[in-house]
Amino acid sequence: MPILAPGSSSRDRLRKRLRKPPRGFTLIELMVVIAIIAISVAVVSLALRDPIQDRLERDATRLAALLEMARAEARASGLPVVWVPAASERDPVPGAAGMSAQFRFIGLSAKTSLPSHWLDTRVQAQVISGANVRLGPEAILPPQRVLLSLERQRIEVVSNGLEAFNVVNLPATP
Repeated sequence: MPILAPGSSSRDRLRKRLRKPPRGFTLIELMVVIAIIAISVAVVSLALRDPIQDRLERDATRLAALLEMARAEARASGLPVVWVPAASERDPVPGAAGMSAQFRFIGLSAKTSLPSHWLDTRVQAQVISGANVRLGPEAILPPQRVLLSLERQRIEVVSNGLEAFNVVNLPATP
């Protein structure tokens, strides 16, 4: 009698073995899951922002708004106004009531009070091509640039003299 004849026990065992559902995952299923995880990690890492760059952008946007406010005040009052940053952390400019300031506005009326400190105290400012920023009372001013830096991040607040001050991102220094 043949071994795999109908009704033989070895043939039934072979059928039972072939009918069992496979256990585990196939290689393709594993590769698809790994690819999905890799894409998710890439999207999340691109969505995260550098907190230092955020702080610097916030201070730069605030400075641009302060400079525009002082410029408007200078035009309205007809008095010259300048913005002076501290040369370094160890050499702050004198502020109101004898307190040291990180920057100040000179020439504003006594009723106008603008901030004199950065939101992040580690921010450094440098006026490009000058010691200060002239804000008026003339309607047309020379082009002006202020370089702000925090650790390795840099950003500029610029005006061509006619338009408002704008924030320009720069690449980080190595």
